[in-house]
Amino acid sequence: MIRTGFVERHLRIFFSLPAVIFIIIMMVFPVVYTIILSFSNWNLTTGSGFAWAGLRSYTRIFAEPRFFDAVKRTFAFTGLAVVFETVIGVALALILNRTFVGKGFVKLLLLLPLVATPVAVGIVWNLFYDPNIGLANFVLTRFGIPAIEWVYAASTVLPSLVLVDIWQWTPMITLLVLAGLASLSTEPYESARVDGASEWQVLWHITLPMLMPTILTAMILRSIDALKTFDIIYAMSGGGPGYSSETLNIMAFKYSFEYFRMGQSAVILVVLFMVVLGFSVGILKLRTWTEI
Repeated sequence: MIRTGFVERHLRIFFSLPAVIFIIIMMVFPVVYTIILSFSNWNLTTGSGFAWAGLRSYTRIFAEPRFFDAVKRTFAFTGLAVVFETVIGVALALILNRTFVGKGFVKLLLLLPLVATPVAVGIVWNLFYDPNIGLANFVLTRFGIPAIEWVYAASTVLPSLVLVDIWQWTPMITLLVLAGLASLSTEPYESARVDGASEWQVLWHITLPMLMPTILTAMILRSIDALKTFDIIYAMSGGGPGYSSETLNIMAFKYSFEYFRMGQSAVILVVLFMVVLGFSVGILKLRTWTEI
């Protein structure tokens, strides 16, 4: 019997090694480095290099009311966006699951927001929201509704940003739910028709319960992305007016590239990482319970 060489005996390891190295470099190392950096007082303005500071960077960040306001805005933005995107996305998927004229064209229109560059989307929506020349206020005033300052006022900036996020990312929920609808078994529907169930009864007692794992998966993916939203907010408001649209990601960016307090910026990113991780685990547990 011919003995195989070392490479042949460990072929599976050699094939998977590039992927493992890539994950370590691109995912594991940045997380570990950020956690280590969060225990330092590295400040580029003073020229001080990496110096161990223990929990001092954490206590400084947690002592700022601005930090907890950013946490609230992050959850508010994510909650509003994901709830509305899920409701509208599921409704659109149920409509598109039917047969009608122009269905393919409607699906094509749904894909357009997904392929648009976020910064370009932000610039276009800023023009749309412009208090003086924007189309939004032009339409409102034609119906006798007072003009709104949209992203230029602290009271309306967050809902305005949520509206943009809904426009751009609802199609993703729709496409995921459409895929889930295509994979549903037809047997429960046939039994329901035999029993004389109405369309609403079929929807509430068959379609939505069977579709719930897919909906929760879509919510997990969207929630993780919404918690980390940066480009749209930065392009449209930069976290302003004042700090009224500043989320954790925007605050971390400012601490890094405006205040040059790298250690405290890392603290904010570690908190954001823990929030995303906890949120993901929580929804995964919820999905597990719905499948039992």
